[in-house]
Amino acid sequence: MRDVALAAGVSPKTVSNVVNDYVHVRPETRALVRRYVEELGYRPQAVGRQLRRGRTGAIALAVPHIDVPYFADLAALLVSAARERGLTVVVEQTDGDIEREREVAAGFPVRFADGLIFSPLSMPPSELEAPRHDTPMVLIGEHGGGAAVDHVTIASVAIGALATTHLAAAGRRRIAMIGYKKARPLPVMQQRMLGYTQALRAAGLPVDRALIRDVSEWNRQPGADAVDALLAEHPDIDAVFAANDVLAIGALSALHRHGRRVPDDVAVVGVDDVPESRFTTPPLTTVAIDRAFVVGSALEMITSRLADPTLPPRHLTAPHRLVVRESA
Repeated sequence: MRDVALAAGVSPKTVSNVVNDYVHVRPETRALVRRYVEELGYRPQAVGRQLRRGRTGAIALAVPHIDVPYFADLAALLVSAARERGLTVVVEQTDGDIEREREVAAGFPVRFADGLIFSPLSMPPSELEAPRHDTPMVLIGEHGGGAAVDHVTIASVAIGALATTHLAAAGRRRIAMIGYKKARPLPVMQQRMLGYTQALRAAGLPVDRALIRDVSEWNRQPGADAVDALLAEHPDIDAVFAANDVLAIGALSALHRHGRRVPDDVAVVGVDDVPESRFTTPPLTTVAIDRAFVVGSALEMITSRLADPTLPPRHLTAPHRLVVRESA
């Protein structure tokens, strides 16, 4: 703290106020202190005992939206797995905002954590791999591919292809996809759409761009809205591949409102296998991502890097499988 104060030309108390998010600090002073906190790699510890140990026993999980079932389930699994190792978990929501993600990657506000498990949406790989401090960081999810950091990724091209191939093999010929975001095309969306188009071509089916529907968010209402629009313009669709389960749940609701029987008239497949998918009407066919693998691998990467910071970056891919229920 004294080193940061000296470099920034402020008092140690001012540094303490900044790192503890005290509100009565001028913006220019806060920015100056944070600059030197980052440059000098300063990371405060929680209490004196933890200072002596050099560990807090806390792992931070930073995700875009904690209310999304996939991330909620991931957080629950991480809490349980961390508890078995004598660790606690601090959860931070970034909303996918690039400035918030930069703050998290730089150690704010999860500065007390021994390690960071991070699912970014906006930061480019070049920023994700830039050293900010000595806290181990593991990326999870599709974003950040190619960055020289520990990463547990998802095979979303293969996932999109698996879901679409299942629909085509069942004899579906007008297979729509919902979940692309034209305003903000992220790797997960692009990869699942690529798998979808690859599977269509492999099945000898045309890729009809009119059947790929944009959504504002990956949530239930946008999923329902997308199917409403599809049925209005293309009433002959006989299948829907939804980029995640909550979109698929919205799609099921819309199909029911329009009197379309699932799967007789329109089959539906989602992705994630969230707990809710087992209780829809009919139960949702989906591609399950092994979240336990994601959590276990990320924790192992964190703990091993704490023991040996010189380890080379490791990249793992989470397994996935098709879970066939009654919707397709």
